[in-house]
Amino acid sequence: MGWLYTAPALAVFAVFTIGPTAYTLYISFFHWNTLNAAMSRYIGLANYRSLLGHSTPSFLTGAWHSLYFTAGTVIGGTALSLALALLLQRGGRLMSASRVAIFAPYATPVVATSLAWVWIFNPQFGLADAVLKAAHLPQPLWLQSASWAMPSVIVYSLWHEVGFTVVLFLGGLAVISPELGEAARVDGATAWQEFWHVTWPQLRPVTAFVVIITSITSLQAFTQFYEMSQGGPVYATTTLSYLVYQEAFVFFDTGYGAALALVLFVVIAGFTLLQRRTTSRIAAAA
Repeated sequence: MGWLYTAPALAVFAVFTIGPTAYTLYISFFHWNTLNAAMSRYIGLANYRSLLGHSTPSFLTGAWHSLYFTAGTVIGGTALSLALALLLQRGGRLMSASRVAIFAPYATPVVATSLAWVWIFNPQFGLADAVLKAAHLPQPLWLQSASWAMPSVIVYSLWHEVGFTVVLFLGGLAVISPELGEAARVDGATAWQEFWHVTWPQLRPVTAFVVIITSITSLQAFTQFYEMSQGGPVYATTTLSYLVYQEAFVFFDTGYGAALALVLFVVIAGFTLLQRRTTSRIAAAA
């Protein structure tokens, strides 16, 4: 009966997830002809061997940019969302309104908000440069600069995604007994000591979950790069996910794009396994 009840969901999963994944694996062994699949030529592991020596932008370039973006969003997003959650916990009557304001960007479409932030980062008439100019600070070229393009996309991603992780941390804070903090303050603990020795240890399972989920989401990120920078300038924002799109649908090297997609799939699957093991161990220790 269990298989019978889950059959519809399993059928959808098989058709739209397992099937395309298996087909992508199949394509990765061919020099694939997109217009006529019958003319495709089997080349074995050649697409995988060329990962380390393919033309610019290379696989290593995309991997480095993915790591850069993931590190920025995970470290920055975790710290920012935890700080906001702690502030919201003590926000009193303004807490509900502040929650809505912080979570609202997460509920907005990435395509629309990415275009809005392209205007914000415009070096001629954008809001970011107007604020910096009023404060008599240097105005970078943002998305038009190879040095600033990736930090600009990271800033947008933090603004868009942090609302979700704030809610997760608020859920973790809600289950911490307030008596523990009161006991620490009675014993003379400062606010920092209370956080470090009382609050933080009990938030470690939530933090581990946030870090892994954010890592997986960041590795899969594509839309903001497509809308805001198109992988540029000078491939400065070409991540693995954008490289898959570029190779398969711009250069029509579908077999190589499929090999890239499978490598990205293996990396994300590794993070998923890491999430299960890490969260279970931390939960057991807590």
